[in-house]
Amino acid sequence: MLRDDRDILEMLKFELQFLDDGGYGNSVRTPRQQKRTFEDSPTCLNFSDPQRSLPCRDCVLMRFVPAERKSVSVPCRFIKFNEKGQTLQSLYQWGTEQEVEEVVGNWLRATIKKLEGE
Repeated sequence: MLRDDRDILEMLKFELQFLDDGGYGNSVRTPRQQKRTFEDSPTCLNFSDPQRSLPCRDCVLMRFVPAERKSVSVPCRFIKFNEKGQTLQSLYQWGTEQEVEEVVGNWLRATIKKLEGE
């Protein structure tokens, strides 16, 4: 396994643990503000940076972003999680928080399993 793949695998495992531990649950400081998957995670290059100073192109998740979406302001919202083509963008529009967590969790588990098999 290449070093980049190990970095991705470690990040995805951390992200899954963060999700499973309720990391995207409502904050005590901002209970009405919905957290954004990946963007509000410590794995995000711009975590806690409202200016978003670091370019998303340096994020390991870019590997999973479709080419036509790599230049949008938040490309990780367009990772296709399943055969239905669900993305964070579509889930934020049409899904519930529970659906977001379920779809993202399933994708993380499947992607981790695939990378571990390579």
